[in-house]
Amino acid sequence: MLPYPNVFLKKGKEISVQRRHHWIFSGAIGRTQGTLTEGDLVNVVDMGGKFLATGYYGSGSIAVRIISFVEKPIDETFWTEKISAAYELRKKVGLTDNSQTNVYRLFHGEGDFIPGLIIDFYNGTAVIQAHQIGIHRQIPVIVQALKAIYGNGLSAVYDKSAATLHQGSEESNDGLVYGSPATQVVMEHGHQFEIDWEKGQKTGFFIDQRENRQLLSTYSLGKKVLNAFCYSGGFSVYALKAGAKEVHSVDISASAIEMTAKNVQLNPTESAQHKGIEADVMQYIKDISGDFDVIVLDPPAFAKHIRSRHKAIQAYKRLNATAMKHIPAGGILFTFSCSQVVDQVLFNHTITAAALEANRAIRILHQLTQPADHPINIFHQETAYLKGLVVYVE
Repeated sequence: MLPYPNVFLKKGKEISVQRRHHWIFSGAIGRTQGTLTEGDLVNVVDMGGKFLATGYYGSGSIAVRIISFVEKPIDETFWTEKISAAYELRKKVGLTDNSQTNVYRLFHGEGDFIPGLIIDFYNGTAVIQAHQIGIHRQIPVIVQALKAIYGNGLSAVYDKSAATLHQGSEESNDGLVYGSPATQVVMEHGHQFEIDWEKGQKTGFFIDQRENRQLLSTYSLGKKVLNAFCYSGGFSVYALKAGAKEVHSVDISASAIEMTAKNVQLNPTESAQHKGIEADVMQYIKDISGDFDVIVLDPPAFAKHIRSRHKAIQAYKRLNATAMKHIPAGGILFTFSCSQVVDQVLFNHTITAAALEANRAIRILHQLTQPADHPINIFHQETAYLKGLVVYVE
């Protein structure tokens, strides 16, 4: 047995571990060996003391986040192997040496078999978000692994974990932990974006919408496009560069409108018109004139917990029904949910309910999800969080 304290599961609770799910909830624990503190490495064992997994202990409802289902030391070799395997996957899907795209997710938590670790790569700068103090303590080792993998291709590593660590964890301050960023401008499918990983949401950019932004390009030529909840203007830039005649970007955040304006300027077009609008989307969309050919609805997660799911569903329904009422016949609606507790089936049902309320006939053209650098762990379905539909509105 590895030299870590044991966490004994109640009878029957070992089944989820045997099915390689990465979370142990506090209610599944029968007893622990000794006094455990946030971030301790522990062995997860059954009632008889048989080894099941190794993970990090936490004081929240998820009591243990499993990082290994085999008995092996959690040392520098372990971390180097995990991050190298994640890099090889991104290499195989064509992201690590791509002349048109130099921003991607290198490590996707449970999708890469380590809960609580996110690493996004921005044209030479790796931005780390740790969601567990045990993971956060490994950042020096993770930095060494990144340096070994990227060599001169790594200019800096930025730690952005202060807001994501569990309350009560040891204090963390965001900041550089290695090097100095060479640039904050990245390229995605040939489009340029300025990234603010210090003050921006998540690690600075919603990388997971890359392929869905590219899809919008195929529907934008000559169209008037509304990009609601625009954040840094990703969908707006793609629509403009694809030949949209006019794009309106709407967000309640003034800084989001400023970021969008910067990114539009980074990607000049000859004749397309762009308008940034600071407004509450839920209110703004009630008064749109009905002349948008394409509407993009990419709201923040309306439900972060199962107890808020019902209210979130009602919000998604109202938002989409309003958009459907105002879009002209033949219009295209891109609509998304990034709420983990709202799965694809429930989301589809919600959009159906919205169509009924709006009294519009719709046909699904595309069912959308996250890209390959946000892999879905088949044993941990919670990693399938992003879902979307492109619908044709009669």
